[in-house]
Amino acid sequence: MPASSSAPRVLVSDALSPAAVKIFRDRGVHVDFRPELGKDKEALAEAVADYDGLAIRSATKVTPKLLERATRLRVIGRAGIGVDNVDIPAATARGVIVMNTPFGNSITTAEHAIAMMFALARQIPQADASTQGGKWEKNRFMGVEITAKTLGVIGCGNIGAIVADRAIGLRMRVVAYDPFLSPERALELGVEKVELDELLARADVITLHVPLTDRTRNILSREALAKTKPGVRIVNCARGGLVDEAALRDMLDEGRVAGAAFDVFAQEPATENPLFGHPNVVCTPHLGASTTEAQENVALQVAEQMSTYLLTGGVENAVNFPSISAEEAPRLKPFVALAEKLGSFLGQLTEAPIKGVRIEYEGAVAGMNTRALTAAAVTGALKPMLQDVNMVSAPIVARERGIVIEEMTRENPQRDYESLVRITIDAEDMPRYASGTVFHDGKPRVVEIRDIDVDAEFAPHMIYVRNADEPGFIGAFGSLLGAAGVNIATFSLGRDAPGGDAICFVSVDQKPSAELLERIEAIPQVKRARAIAF
Repeated sequence: MPASSSAPRVLVSDALSPAAVKIFRDRGVHVDFRPELGKDKEALAEAVADYDGLAIRSATKVTPKLLERATRLRVIGRAGIGVDNVDIPAATARGVIVMNTPFGNSITTAEHAIAMMFALARQIPQADASTQGGKWEKNRFMGVEITAKTLGVIGCGNIGAIVADRAIGLRMRVVAYDPFLSPERALELGVEKVELDELLARADVITLHVPLTDRTRNILSREALAKTKPGVRIVNCARGGLVDEAALRDMLDEGRVAGAAFDVFAQEPATENPLFGHPNVVCTPHLGASTTEAQENVALQVAEQMSTYLLTGGVENAVNFPSISAEEAPRLKPFVALAEKLGSFLGQLTEAPIKGVRIEYEGAVAGMNTRALTAAAVTGALKPMLQDVNMVSAPIVARERGIVIEEMTRENPQRDYESLVRITIDAEDMPRYASGTVFHDGKPRVVEIRDIDVDAEFAPHMIYVRNADEPGFIGAFGSLLGAAGVNIATFSLGRDAPGGDAICFVSVDQKPSAELLERIEAIPQVKRARAIAF
């Protein structure tokens, strides 16, 4: 139907399919298709003030300066999963919802990984170049069969599960390493869940399907690669930076690694790379999502999502906003922040596989939209390992991985707070729990960790220490931070009993280094020290 003069206006500043543009128009949204603006930031800045929505791919860069000009903008829709080209904090600060399409590329990326595995096993690119060069080197290109080989899948989420399914159809044995993969989900997928070292030792082919986070960066380090089965082949269609490329080149040269197929690189565009030029390496220029079907799918999805939000207020696949009505938003937002930060705190302390997340609401908060709060808590808990997860996708991701989510509400608080949120992460090694509240200043606080009372505001950089309550710790701790040039902003202490277990939770002005944390853990009273980032 034609858009009315009062209809919401959407600017499409990147190449989007005509079918997606038609969706906007059919639903009554005024749309201007100007893909040339994505590469012209000045022209885009001039135009964007007239629009309620901005539909983009990767060419358009949404910066704080652009958002300052976008005084009318309510939603940004990214056709694809990556939102690195959008300044999320700046958009959030201006109340602009940022949506993506996290599942539209899954099949395409999984198929590319399988294609790369075949190309590697049968040396197809090399044989093609040789044959088209006028040679007939039939005996030179001796491949290997895929059937009956063991595929090691690092990261068995949405894409990894599709790869595993395809590999099982090819009669491969599949082992998977994923801290979030439950035994029940592994059984359902038909894969064997193993620890990383066992996967490295057993796999004939290793394929990576994890996001790039502090925990996964160089997950295939030089040390990890040294543990692989001789003759292994490695496929990376996930993220650059997951593999130590220089170390991999050395092991390719030595013959320990038989081959590698990479679609992503630590530095992109990759005009130079340690892997380039090796005869047993296959490289493609980040083509994982590059199929006609995938590009069409994400374009149609983003058009539907943006239209729904602009016309009805429904929020889908937002990376910076939960499903919250306009009426409840002012009261709920501080508790959303509390739930996500509490979950993130516990998630950063948890390295073992997560079996469940339990959220307890006491007092006034028990009568709020706890579904949004639970989504925020699960997002925080999973984000340290799964960076792309958001408040919409977190419950789905948890369910797919067999993580049990529980909610409990009590209208009458059991402690002296008007509202209290308590989160417990049930991991395979031990449960971890903490409680928090929102005071009248609107700032979320941690008020209890491991049954020890504390009072700490959240800050971008924090240090969490578990220690014995003995003289000398505070002086040694403060001296180490001072010697390292790390300034303490706030300092919160708590203990369960004199001389018993104690907690120190401090905010600092910069990210503490790994070396500083090692020195802190060397203090005799310290049991554990971790850097926490929010």
